[in-house]
Amino acid sequence: MGFFIDYAYDYINKNKEELSRDNIEIIETREDTIIILSDGLGTTTRKARTMLEGGATLYETIETITSTLPFCNVRKLAYSTLTILKISKSGKTHIVEYDNPPVFFIRDGRLVNLNKKERIIHGKKILESKVQLIKGDSIVLVSDGVINAGEGEVLTSGWQWENVAKYLVKQSKIEKCSKLISKRVIDTANFLSNEKPGDDTSIVVVKARETEKLQVFTGPPKDQNDDSKLVQKILQSKGKKIICGGTAANIVSRETGRDIEVDVTTGTDEVPPVAKIEGFDLVTEGVLTLSKVLENIDDYLVDTHLKDSSWSSQSKDGASRLTKLFIEDCTHMHFYVGEAINKAHQNPDLPDLGIKTQVIKGIKERLENMGKKVTIEYY
Repeated sequence: MGFFIDYAYDYINKNKEELSRDNIEIIETREDTIIILSDGLGTTTRKARTMLEGGATLYETIETITSTLPFCNVRKLAYSTLTILKISKSGKTHIVEYDNPPVFFIRDGRLVNLNKKERIIHGKKILESKVQLIKGDSIVLVSDGVINAGEGEVLTSGWQWENVAKYLVKQSKIEKCSKLISKRVIDTANFLSNEKPGDDTSIVVVKARETEKLQVFTGPPKDQNDDSKLVQKILQSKGKKIICGGTAANIVSRETGRDIEVDVTTGTDEVPPVAKIEGFDLVTEGVLTLSKVLENIDDYLVDTHLKDSSWSSQSKDGASRLTKLFIEDCTHMHFYVGEAINKAHQNPDLPDLGIKTQVIKGIKERLENMGKKVTIEYY
């Protein structure tokens, strides 16, 4: 296939509502990535997930669900809507739509109309389309809260599908990361609604993007005899190479004979300065920097106002640069974690798990929830 399926989603609830009627489900199987967006009944997405995980085809799933979906004959509206996106490992994509806003498909920087076939199943009109993804393609699913954002507030008739499409095309040219696009759309929808959304507002963004690998070395191995082997393994690996920690940097310097050059201008009150070693893309301090990265990621995930985030992708400090690499500039990440005991990294409340280990596990969990592939190798 030659690319990575990068997906992300965001949502905000209707003003003064604690529970959302929008539902998003992501299913990863050995063969497919399946994304479900429903507006209305939570049972719709749960039923779809159960059937698809059980091996049912997309058609069988839709047939079963549509047979039970209620419909308002007075308002001529479905009580629950549904969009299902099924992407195989080869990039073959099957899309089924029922009463949600039409999906957006973007290729080569422009909106492309999908060849949709209409089916009538249990009296309900289903739109079905198939496409072979290529690198650079984007598919976006939204609930009607996005299309109607700002209605009665900033905009008389809401944001509208055509205007959302123009915005998505523009963002697809600027951003390579799905999460940044999904957050920007939600941020804009919230702004248009004066932060009082009139409906639940949800988006799922899928991008077929270049695979980008990141290798991260932190902490000395328990056995010093592994130092040389580990450094050579990292040097021979593909992708960008990062060192987190002074001891790890010293090991690399010793084993390669390459100097460490500290850039004192990059330090802050919270994070020590970064350094340079030939052959490595970034060298930072260890636990303090990684802890700040975890904090940045958490801030990023919960803050819909990107402009107000506590970190900037343009900042030169080590934590901001690592955060950008982790969120925007990688699809796959591999940690090489040395397990030699550092008493400064031990938490008395977690006698068997050092602070560094906990921080790395936290970063792994957050990045995996963003659809990235993260592995940890201990030494």
